[in-house]
Amino acid sequence: MSSAINDTSYFIPEPSKWPAVGSIAMVFTMFGAAGIVNNVEYSGISILIGLAILIYMFFGWFGQVATESESGQYGQKVDASFRWSMGWFIFSEVMFFAAFFGALFYARVISMPWLGDLDHTSFLWPDFVANWPNTGPAGVFEKFETMGPFWIPTINTALLLTSGVTLTVAHHNLREENRSKVLFWLALTLVLGFTFVGFQAYEYVHAYSDLNLKLTSGIFGSTFYMLTGFHGFHVCLGAIMLLVIWFRYAKGHFTAKQHFGFEAASWYWHFVDVVWLGLYVLVYWF
Repeated sequence: MSSAINDTSYFIPEPSKWPAVGSIAMVFTMFGAAGIVNNVEYSGISILIGLAILIYMFFGWFGQVATESESGQYGQKVDASFRWSMGWFIFSEVMFFAAFFGALFYARVISMPWLGDLDHTSFLWPDFVANWPNTGPAGVFEKFETMGPFWIPTINTALLLTSGVTLTVAHHNLREENRSKVLFWLALTLVLGFTFVGFQAYEYVHAYSDLNLKLTSGIFGSTFYMLTGFHGFHVCLGAIMLLVIWFRYAKGHFTAKQHFGFEAASWYWHFVDVVWLGLYVLVYWF
């Protein structure tokens, strides 16, 4: 491993089938999703086929990369390219969530006051009030209640913040080669992450059944579920990434000086933590 770290050459992989496999998976998934929206028969089967091929690609492609890494084929330049790639990927995720936060800001801070200055009789319904959340004119959608910060969102905030601490402790122990402590603290991070997902699923059931808050509940419902839903999806992805890292480390992968796979998953998890803080303040408190 030490010779690989000091290697300044650049590893050139052989032609790979995995990008083509991923493209086939996306075609099945895309047509299946479009078919479900348009009530086309067998669209669900198409999505399942696409997801199955995608999972096969993930196992094959990442398994190949892990094998190449553990065999010492990656040097400094490959490590640098991985770091830049992960950095740009997280930046794209930042812009993704920025778009949804921007939609929430536009609706609440710009559109709502502007609509309040209009002639309601001519442009809107007579009893319109520029309040957030707005329930719209009677009969357009059902009345609903908003989701407050207590108690599930606050508990989830504590869970994610704690998971960031446990993951950092695991990283420090990895640098110090404390194998058992790395496995323990990383496992604890996984427990906290999946518990967060469980609480969010319970929150959604509560919102639908008790608060009548749905994706169709106007601009509030759509922004609430798009922001919290995509964040929950990212938490699931991050937890799966850390789970793979746990199994890899248990098999003897990574060293104190060469463990970018661990670092990349950690970067992603900390990014998810930061996004949740924004959600907790802007969606649940204001």
